[in-house]
Amino acid sequence: MSLAIVAVGCSKGNFSQSVSQGQSKYFRYAMHSSPSTLDPAIVQDIDAGDLLGNVFEGLVRYDEENHVVPQLAESWKLENGGKTYVFTLRSNAKFHNGRAVSAEDVKWSLERATAKDFPSPTAQEYLTDIVGVNERNKGLASEIVGIKVINPNHVSITIDKPRAYFLGKLTYPCADVLAKEATGAGQITSITQAVGTGPFKFGSYAPDQKITLVANKDYYLGAPLIDGVERPIVKDASTRINLFRGGNLDFLSLERQDVEGVEKDPTLKSQEQFSPRAAIYYMGLNEVAYPPFANKKVRQAFVMAVDRTKIATQLLNNMPVANGFLAPGIEGYRADLKGTPYDVEGAKRLLSEAGFPNGKGLPDLTLCYRDQKPDIRIVCEAIAEMLKTNLGAPVRLRSMEWGSLLKARNSKKLQMVAASWYADYLDAQNFLSFLLTSTASGNYDSYSNPEFDRLCEQADAESNSAKRSELYQKAEDILISDAARMPLYFDREVSLVSPRVQGLRKNLFGLLPQTKMQLK
Repeated sequence: MSLAIVAVGCSKGNFSQSVSQGQSKYFRYAMHSSPSTLDPAIVQDIDAGDLLGNVFEGLVRYDEENHVVPQLAESWKLENGGKTYVFTLRSNAKFHNGRAVSAEDVKWSLERATAKDFPSPTAQEYLTDIVGVNERNKGLASEIVGIKVINPNHVSITIDKPRAYFLGKLTYPCADVLAKEATGAGQITSITQAVGTGPFKFGSYAPDQKITLVANKDYYLGAPLIDGVERPIVKDASTRINLFRGGNLDFLSLERQDVEGVEKDPTLKSQEQFSPRAAIYYMGLNEVAYPPFANKKVRQAFVMAVDRTKIATQLLNNMPVANGFLAPGIEGYRADLKGTPYDVEGAKRLLSEAGFPNGKGLPDLTLCYRDQKPDIRIVCEAIAEMLKTNLGAPVRLRSMEWGSLLKARNSKKLQMVAASWYADYLDAQNFLSFLLTSTASGNYDSYSNPEFDRLCEQADAESNSAKRSELYQKAEDILISDAARMPLYFDREVSLVSPRVQGLRKNLFGLLPQTKMQLK
């Protein structure tokens, strides 16, 4: 097999990169950094989640039409007034090592993820509706009492009360089913431990260089039509474009500042695709790490002093402006929502009323953002300049490596951070209750409003769809009024897709495992 090697000098990211062009039946698309984890019970970010979604699976999944459908479970039924789900497992589902999947594997995997000593940042929140998870997480129980193995092919899961979004939660990676004999109770740290049931399995992993997945020829839903997936790790955006242009990548998600140049190239423009994503980009305003943000008027002033429309339409080439917190594709989203206006004079007045006229007395503020992400850097530079010019706020910028930023954010140490939220399941609960109620683990800003909490609790338990949307919209209005966070824009992915790619699968979450893809 002949190989074409593309070398990239140190001036473009301080690394050397090669991508094999000869593997004609490997789908090739770059990662921006080495995966933050190889463990589905640990993963929090889109990049690693996309990778692991090819290897691991849960009982259910979202399909191309954005509906929850069976995965390892072939079906389920509701009992106990809507509180108990009885899943029937597929009889032919197997792990990559050839062993059949059983109900015991489901129970063991969920108990592993929620064990007291297991450092999952997600399992407690996503699985907390299951009876017994809290006790398991606190070390008060050796098992999750709400999960019952009926027989090898049937498992029941009982939750505390009927919840319209529960099956959506089970699509999240922390609910994936793993092979106990390969994984073990600790974290997955090598690809030899990463034994799932997915259509692809790990072939090789060279940190900061490349990850290769190979097709699972014994996949229970039918072997993929391609031989595998190749994920070169390429940190520099311009390098990624050059690799695509040279035929060394098959798919590329573009940075927004690169769109204009791409559209001037007739060949690249013909390969451009636009895809809506259920996601919002925002600024987190930490009320503890930066005490002035504990004052509602300060938060309001900061939000009013930033021209979201300019950022979304001019700097980011016509991204949808976020006037609220519910993204398009989520029931309850309001396209006509006005949100907080851009009003410099009003912002100055509020800041003065809060005791900081023209920014005097405001302590230094550090705005953190992920490195190697040009779009985010441009947005943060613009926001810092607007806050300095319009309010006299002493803002300085700090770029951080992705893993370090996640760790600091999770510890609630960042004063102001450029962040995004991509839906884990398509429900308003995932954007509101899950992130910003007073006790939510995703509430990294220490925001709290009892009325917001009450509305979310009521909506979470409501079964009527229209009533749920009404309650969530009222809760969203409170967030806007309180300036709990600074919404910026919703995501609309712009990508380049090679003509040799046929049958690309994606939905509102992004790319799906490419089980139907063919490569010319």
